[in-house]
Amino acid sequence: MADGLTSAGIERIHEVAERHVGDSRVPGLVALVARGDDVHVEALGNLTIGGRPMIRDSIFRIASTTKPITAAATLAVIEEGLIEIDEPVDPLLPELADRRVLRRMDGPLDETVPAYRPITTRDLLTFTFGFGMVMEMFMSATPWPVVAVAEGELHLSTIGPPDPAVPPDPDTWIANLGTLPLLAQPGERWLYNTGAAVLGVLLARATGQPFAEVLRTRVFEPLGMKDTGFWTEHTDRVATAYQPTPTGLIVWDQPDGKWSRPPAFGDGGAGLVSTVDDLLAFARMLLGGGAPVLSRDAVHAMTTDQLTDAQKAYGGLGPAFFAHRSWSFCQAVLDTGAYGWDGGLGSSWLVDPAHDLTMIVLTQRLFETPDAPPVHRDIQAAAYAALA
Repeated sequence: MADGLTSAGIERIHEVAERHVGDSRVPGLVALVARGDDVHVEALGNLTIGGRPMIRDSIFRIASTTKPITAAATLAVIEEGLIEIDEPVDPLLPELADRRVLRRMDGPLDETVPAYRPITTRDLLTFTFGFGMVMEMFMSATPWPVVAVAEGELHLSTIGPPDPAVPPDPDTWIANLGTLPLLAQPGERWLYNTGAAVLGVLLARATGQPFAEVLRTRVFEPLGMKDTGFWTEHTDRVATAYQPTPTGLIVWDQPDGKWSRPPAFGDGGAGLVSTVDDLLAFARMLLGGGAPVLSRDAVHAMTTDQLTDAQKAYGGLGPAFFAHRSWSFCQAVLDTGAYGWDGGLGSSWLVDPAHDLTMIVLTQRLFETPDAPPVHRDIQAAAYAALA
């Protein structure tokens, strides 16, 4: 037995990871499996096709794996007494006061009804504040009016892949969002992504600091997450991002590309870069009861189901989304008690407290569907099979 895992299990993790690596598959990956204080890491393939090899501290765009980190920062600010979880956000975000709601999500922007109640911080944390992504948006023959305006005219960059070069500064961003009607009544149903982006603006106003500074002081510095942020100057360690196409992988973003300079808008939904060890530090904080970032009560809230049956009845990202999981604060909670979230630019982060197990897989291959590619699930399955 080694590293809290069987020797045969460790070999199997390596074999499974190696099987997925290749210029036409996953050019490179860094995978980490940790049980307690024992850690096993695989760094395979290359940062760029034909380039230098992956190393343990390679930096990846973690996209929606940003979301749980934003939730933790929010709960930390709540525990400071600067905001209340069940109070309206109107005093700090007047742009979101007196909302109108579309009669039909795909309908004209001028066909609305009044919102039944104000938006709360809890609504933002649970993605039930009334605005965000649903799968029907992407299946429509013509763009929904709200999507066309949000992305084409207001540059919110909240429906679709993240792009730090697109959104304007936070005040302009929230003002632009405030010109749009909601897609659903506050608290009515789960809608993906946008709630986490709004939380970044809320925290900046509550603390009087830029959102990046809120994350640095409340999460990154206390946990030693030295390589996590909205951009990095260490471009020599950044993996090239690749997008799959019918004819093969094409470059989506270069190491000196969109995440190599400070963005105007720090996206709490999908904006961070990070490493496996930084994400392990975040996982260990939650597994250890929250110190030095959160209280045990905050960790419990963040890692347990926070949706009602009525909210889940509308569905999520696909009809079976809530079949074996629910949603907590900016992350999924599985029926097994494991929690975490994936990032569509190539990352997965899953923590199972029942087994004191953390599984992190970072790649530079973009997802092709809402579900993570097999490399992520195969490595997770190998990790479970390797438990001593």
